[in-house]
Amino acid sequence: MVDIHAKEVVYREAVAEGKIILRPETIALIRAGKVEKGDPVQIATLAGIQASKLTPLLMPLCHPLKIESTDVKIEVEDWGLKVTAKVAATDKTGVEMEALTAVAAALLNIWDVVKMYEKDKDGQYPYTAIKEIRVVSKVKKKV
Repeated sequence: MVDIHAKEVVYREAVAEGKIILRPETIALIRAGKVEKGDPVQIATLAGIQASKLTPLLMPLCHPLKIESTDVKIEVEDWGLKVTAKVAATDKTGVEMEALTAVAAALLNIWDVVKMYEKDKDGQYPYTAIKEIRVVSKVKKKV
């Protein structure tokens, strides 16, 4: 782990986003609230928030941070769902990994909840894809 003891505590914020491509039939089920396993938007939102706080457990070289805020937003589009996570903390190191982890966990939970509708006759996922997970912005400012 990198030594950060000499770094000053500053406000840090990061926004990450990602997408999951789904079949139009699956998107229709999500919009109608008819996904058998539960509401993928609600489940993914909670999973993303929890994942941001658990990032050091998944990534052994990440410092544990005092996360002050995690906001996960999910938009249902015609092609699939877009997840955006904003994480904030006042600490010695950035929160990009926490925002990326929130997005990744949210997307994986969406996949899990809708996978029964995404499989083809052979049990494969020819259409489903998680794409474009990235950091879209970060902020660092003295408090």
